[in-house]
Amino acid sequence: MTDPLFDTAPAVTPTVPVGDLGPTGRPMPSFPEPPPVTHHGGARVVAMCNQKGGVGKTTTAINLGAALAELGRTVLLVDFDPQGSLSVGLGLNPHEMDLSVYNLLMEPDVTIDDVVVETGVPGMDLLPSNIDLSAAEVQLVHEVAREQTLSRVLAPAVERYDVIIIDCQPSLGLLTVNALTAADGVIVPLECEYFALRGVALLKTTIDKVAQRLNPRLVIDGVLGTMYDGRTLHGREVMERLVQAWGDTVFHTVIRRTVKFSDSTVAGEPITSYASKSTGADSYRQLAREVLARWPGA
Repeated sequence: MTDPLFDTAPAVTPTVPVGDLGPTGRPMPSFPEPPPVTHHGGARVVAMCNQKGGVGKTTTAINLGAALAELGRTVLLVDFDPQGSLSVGLGLNPHEMDLSVYNLLMEPDVTIDDVVVETGVPGMDLLPSNIDLSAAEVQLVHEVAREQTLSRVLAPAVERYDVIIIDCQPSLGLLTVNALTAADGVIVPLECEYFALRGVALLKTTIDKVAQRLNPRLVIDGVLGTMYDGRTLHGREVMERLVQAWGDTVFHTVIRRTVKFSDSTVAGEPITSYASKSTGADSYRQLAREVLARWPGA
């Protein structure tokens, strides 16, 4: 499939292949440890986006952020879903928040420093969210330049962090358009299941429109296969079709199903600390190296 928008995503140049073909059917590159950063700031803003729910957006935001922090990057996670799953997944109670990202969006006197909270991961902070954010979608409709609201309030954070990851809600409404307008790139977590493939065309159309009309720098950083089970023919066939359709846009790293992800969510911490030696933790550490290899200047 030829697609000008997705062709803009930089492909990874594989190094020496390691062993057999990976789950994507391509030689698995070896992604080296990235060099340490000498100064922080100039963040790359990434929207974790898919209008289908339950595909691993929040899990990927938490664990990719934690893995990047392990590599010395300063990371800000933005919970941009009224369900507040990202905040809950890091141990926050949504009913006990004095301020959330809703206040940052809608109240001019509230700053990022008022809202940001530290997580249990060194180098990783969070802008939390709760059900209050659902009101923002209605209120923003009447604002001037409503699609740029998130971009404006995140501007101070761009100068402070290396990576900002926005966990989008499972819809293609105004909040998601705000996230795409604020982002430099999009990571699309995609469950290795047939119905997940069918909905990607609508997401691509939305990204295309935002890139053309609101944010010309927006590119696809990659499509991430999640919840992969290589023991099933269905899982392998979906991954094969995914690579056929999206080519090198698909990350070599694949996230396999494991109960450890659910356990770490209940514990309120990333899998990289909850089950540091698990295959899930290793996968997200590998994804962090692959993501940095795709980002220019990272």
